[in-house]
Amino acid sequence: MPAALGRFTFALMMLMWLSGCASRGVTLSEESPVPRDGLSMERMLILAHAQQAIGTPYRFGGNTPDGLDCSGLVEMAYRAAGMRVPRTADEQFRALPAADMPKPGDLLFFGERNKATHVGIYRGNRQMIHAPGSGRAVASVPLDVDYWQQRFLGAATLAP
Repeated sequence: MPAALGRFTFALMMLMWLSGCASRGVTLSEESPVPRDGLSMERMLILAHAQQAIGTPYRFGGNTPDGLDCSGLVEMAYRAAGMRVPRTADEQFRALPAADMPKPGDLLFFGERNKATHVGIYRGNRQMIHAPGSGRAVASVPLDVDYWQQRFLGAATLAP
């Protein structure tokens, strides 16, 4: 089995194992009510492509494996699952249906005064995958940090 296929299979297995949810506000709920095997194929694809992007360098306006910005990461991962999303974080925030109880694969938006300036993909277990900014690379980070809690605007879902 080629190494890439093995990594993809491993990522899918890990994604099914990892699940969680976040709620709007300062405190995130502990665990997701979503069963491990309850994720749709689209959500598993979104998460697998986001996971594969970890380590990709940040590039403003980037939406390819050569370089990604936050909304470009979302665009690339969702495109891999057959879904189109608007290009910028704020356009995504305004256009996509809100999610009260985010599931793995949903989007988390951050900013000020109802303007989204950053977006990440909810990974589960109170973690998100995002492209943090210039000079850094796509990473998975905990959401229990005050920085994220104070800037959280809401979540959106498009995946079944």
